[in-house]
Amino acid sequence: MAQAAAVAKPPAPPGRRRASATPRRLPYLLIAPAALLMLGFIAYPVVSVFYYSLQNYNPTKPWRNGYAGFDNFVHAFTSDPQFWGTLTFSAKWVVVEVGLQLLFGLALALIVNQTFVGRAVGRALVFSPWAVSGVLTSAIWVLLYNSQTGITRYLADMGIGSYGTSWLSDTATVFPAAIVADLWRGVPFFAILILADLQSVSRDLYEAAEVDGATRLQQFWHITLPHLKDAIVLSTLLRAVWEFNNVDLLYTLTGGGPAGETTTLPLYIANTSVDAHNFGYASALTTVAFVILLFCSIVYLRLSKFGGGNK
Repeated sequence: MAQAAAVAKPPAPPGRRRASATPRRLPYLLIAPAALLMLGFIAYPVVSVFYYSLQNYNPTKPWRNGYAGFDNFVHAFTSDPQFWGTLTFSAKWVVVEVGLQLLFGLALALIVNQTFVGRAVGRALVFSPWAVSGVLTSAIWVLLYNSQTGITRYLADMGIGSYGTSWLSDTATVFPAAIVADLWRGVPFFAILILADLQSVSRDLYEAAEVDGATRLQQFWHITLPHLKDAIVLSTLLRAVWEFNNVDLLYTLTGGGPAGETTTLPLYIANTSVDAHNFGYASALTTVAFVILLFCSIVYLRLSKFGGGNK
């Protein structure tokens, strides 16, 4: 016992214990201001939306303001045909846009992944539309679709169509026209992510497959696609959320028209809040959209088995 007491080290002074604890806390102290700011900028708007979704809140009609309970949600699901129409169009818009962007993005990624003269320039041209903002993209395509100076004017000069045709004002052509405009900007996003993952595929796999007599299609199906699975799942999920929330392009191109043909749910929410000043009902619609996106994202990740390591 005496020897153990002699060998035991004396306790560290209180000042040294405090000094040794400070470095462990220092990283948390340094990121605390940024974390608090992010929490404030994210948590406060979310909580505010949930709060106002249970209220009748219209600044232009203050006498009607007050607690509404779930009346806004009941009205959306039972008495508002625009809600179901815009939700249906949003689903159609997301499925078509994300599907086409994935196909064209995958094709472009496979092309620019090959070795050819001017590959760096080709990659820059392919990826450049992604650097353009949504509003500027809309402005470019508004000019291209202009009935007096745009594509339709030159097609009419060649005897295709008639002069004065506006694709953005015709209910039969406005959807394809808007699809093409958003494809121009969205395809590079898929191309960038897929190309980054393609470059990590070992060439040894393809060489071994060639030795075994596998065709190009078989190599793509059994080597390339399985390796790209997580990149495709993540990119499609992100792009689906962004396309669902797309407001700037459609608002600038069509304003939701003609006759409400291109009004998505987020655009309907924006019109309800900004134009009609009905912030309570708009908050309820936003809450519904949030729940729909959250549910679909969870189901999609579960079904796709994202991160399962199947490469």
